[in-house]
Amino acid sequence: MTAVKFDYEEFDLTGVQTYPLSSRPSKVTHQQFAKPFDPADGFDGFIASLPDLLAAADLRAVVAAMKSAQAEKRGIVWGLGAHVIKTGLGPVLIDLMERGFVSAIAMNGAGLIHDFEVALAGSTSEDVEAVLGAGRFGMADETGRQLNAAIAAGAKESLGLAQSVCRHLHDAKPPFGRLSVLCAAARLGVPVTAHVGIGTDIIHMHPDASGEAIGATSLRDFRYFTSFVAGLEGGVYLNCGSAVMLPEVFLKAVSLVRNRGISLDGLTTVNLDFVRMYRPETNVVRRPVAGTGRGYSITGHHEILIPLIAAALR
Repeated sequence: MTAVKFDYEEFDLTGVQTYPLSSRPSKVTHQQFAKPFDPADGFDGFIASLPDLLAAADLRAVVAAMKSAQAEKRGIVWGLGAHVIKTGLGPVLIDLMERGFVSAIAMNGAGLIHDFEVALAGSTSEDVEAVLGAGRFGMADETGRQLNAAIAAGAKESLGLAQSVCRHLHDAKPPFGRLSVLCAAARLGVPVTAHVGIGTDIIHMHPDASGEAIGATSLRDFRYFTSFVAGLEGGVYLNCGSAVMLPEVFLKAVSLVRNRGISLDGLTTVNLDFVRMYRPETNVVRRPVAGTGRGYSITGHHEILIPLIAAALR
């Protein structure tokens, strides 16, 4: 037995049914089109000139959610990966803090380290490939010694990890503190947390590193962070450049908050990164707001997206 063999025969289009174009629902209409930008209209005019479609529409929605949260005294929490700091966005974030668009900040360990180095030296981000072969990667003396000392001192006083570093920098008054998110947080009273895994950060390579101090202070920061999340009903959470650590921490905090019966209705979550990855998409954009809020994922470079959002908030 063999399958039937077909012949070369054109399909008969006689009787194919069509309909008027005007009767069809369409996903794009001319009202959503972009408009040429007139510089006389200022930056608001530029935002208004964008098409009301896809990422441009999402950008407007995120800006509107942040303005609404500020006006209604709701929380706006920023989760910052290291790339955000080392692409020079500290001054933009500090401006947002001063303008009241930051309720709290969460960092991974690398973000905290980069910001510390910026405050101390006005520079950061070593060339790993150039120094790894010689075993010099991560071995800057001041970074390891001062950060580990600050964390150890904070642990003795039951402080969080980032809280300990903020205090150290505030007391040290480093030469480039004006560029440091941590220094600004200490000055403005904006709480910061840091979430680390032992062995993931260069300061863990130094002899002064204390697993006891790092673990205790980072655990305390997780509990601080969960209290931030508990205040996000009608607020906004932005995950910027953390692919694993902060999305995982955020999901656990959301679960704890809901375990206590605390509402997160109306929460807006945002992921900003130059690629879309599983954990941010799942643990930030989708799961925490399912049925109760809105999640947005805007793909692009931090050094463009974050200044764009900050300017739109003016």
